[in-house]
Amino acid sequence: MSPENWYLTEDLDDFLARAGDFLSAQPALHTVLLTTTDALRRRGRDFYGPEDPVFGVLEGNGDGRVRAALLHTPPFPAHVTALTPVAADALADRLAELDHTVSGISGPRETAEAVAAAWRRRTGVTGTVRQQQRLYRLAELTVPEPRPEGRARIADDGDRALLERWYGEFAQAVGNGAGRDPAAWADARIAHGGVTLWETPDGTPVSLAGVTPETAGQVRVAPVYTPAGLRGRGYAGAATAEVSRAARAAGTAEILLFTDLANPTSNALYQLIGYRPVADFAVWRFGADGPKKTDGGKRP
Repeated sequence: MSPENWYLTEDLDDFLARAGDFLSAQPALHTVLLTTTDALRRRGRDFYGPEDPVFGVLEGNGDGRVRAALLHTPPFPAHVTALTPVAADALADRLAELDHTVSGISGPRETAEAVAAAWRRRTGVTGTVRQQQRLYRLAELTVPEPRPEGRARIADDGDRALLERWYGEFAQAVGNGAGRDPAAWADARIAHGGVTLWETPDGTPVSLAGVTPETAGQVRVAPVYTPAGLRGRGYAGAATAEVSRAARAAGTAEILLFTDLANPTSNALYQLIGYRPVADFAVWRFGADGPKKTDGGKRP
């Protein structure tokens, strides 16, 4: 396995032509690449930031078989599918050879660790684990009891300012303050009915649960957010259960979500609703100054 086995491109269509079948074959494990490339196709190449995204495919030795895929939407860390240690070394060499700067790496836990170690050997830049995550899949849905008073409804144009504010608060809480523009995020989610609000009987929104558009038979619940002063009342669980129910009613095969393993409360809640572990992931930051403080938010 050599660095040349990694094919890098800025052409989304080229990437999907090469890696689309590979990604769709395991939609749960590849949910980040599937949902991100879908968002780029729907909303444009600059949806995640002004820098051009970069895509990568690890191809076999002349057999045309795809063995792994990479996606980098700056300023976010690059995300990669599962790799062997040899393939991780080849990726670090390829990125360094092309002088492609990455702020970090995310992916299956062992893979992210291997790439971070290879990057340090190749460039001298040390990485720091910023978040340990667990991917869950919905099994049998259970609505948490007692259910808080109120109801769920789909966010619409009248909620745009609220969504922008809450998404900004969420991004700051999980350390993505330099990430996606809250206005663009709100517009994209409203366009496909991708945010459910839980509101009290008097119509006051108190929590939100988002969901990505369906692609390759899967959706991902993200983000889930309740303002700090309203937590501990069951609002997030009710909103998450409702978006999960709606996705299942729509016939979606795989309903997924990520949790921060540093937050036992959210992990316990989602298992209570019926989510079961699939795999562990990690996010590394290169040149970072220490672990991220977390309040349990999930990836955007």
